[in-house]
Amino acid sequence: MTWRQLRVLIQHLPPESATMTALRNAMSDEELAEQAEAGEPEKARWSQLEQLTALNADLLKQVIYVLICANTDSKSKRPQPPEPIARPGAKPRKSKPKLSDSSAEALFQLINGGAA
Repeated sequence: MTWRQLRVLIQHLPPESATMTALRNAMSDEELAEQAEAGEPEKARWSQLEQLTALNADLLKQVIYVLICANTDSKSKRPQPPEPIARPGAKPRKSKPKLSDSSAEALFQLINGGAA
């Protein structure tokens, strides 16, 4: 067997194989983040079937959320949007920064010309 044949065999192993898992576990955080940005779920620990199952669960949670929001009075508090299922090989999304009262007031003053 040549080195090329061995490389082709390894590259075409299923994503959930022990070899592919070991290769992913040896990756640095930067390499994992790069793969997550590139959107290559086949390089994660889950198979494509598992990725599609997680996607279906996320979409179902979104539909339920929209249904609850549509049937909630406008005066009552709406629930938080659902969080997606964490995918292996991808870091969780960073939460959006919250605007504090003092920051909101400074922004309001800046928009209305108070800083000029």
